[in-house]
Amino acid sequence: MTPYIATIIAGPEDEDILGHVNNAVWVKWIQDVAVAHWHAIAAPEHHDAYIWVVTRHEIDYRGNVSAGETVTAETWVPEPPKGARFNRYMKFTGADGKVRVEAKTTWAILDRATGRLVRVPPEVAAPFLA
Repeated sequence: MTPYIATIIAGPEDEDILGHVNNAVWVKWIQDVAVAHWHAIAAPEHHDAYIWVVTRHEIDYRGNVSAGETVTAETWVPEPPKGARFNRYMKFTGADGKVRVEAKTTWAILDRATGRLVRVPPEVAAPFLA
């Protein structure tokens, strides 16, 4: 599978008291990149029919990023879903080629009309596993 790639430039508003991107910002970036991947790959009718929610984040912080620095975000879905859930992996790499953050997040799919969990339909999963 080909990872989805996005570029992010840290702003001064992203820094904490130590002058590094705040942990909460990394979580926001993980969600933003995942949502962008969904919109880039999923069929429009799936956008209308389903909503994804995070059920778990596992994040490893390997280095710092400060305002003005660029990171390249890569995300991919390496294995088929299990019921209503699947795992998404993410890696943020600095301009120097060093990995700054790695994450594994678990997402669950909801039927937009009912708000209930549903099994991930094969046609929804397929584009992310190709």
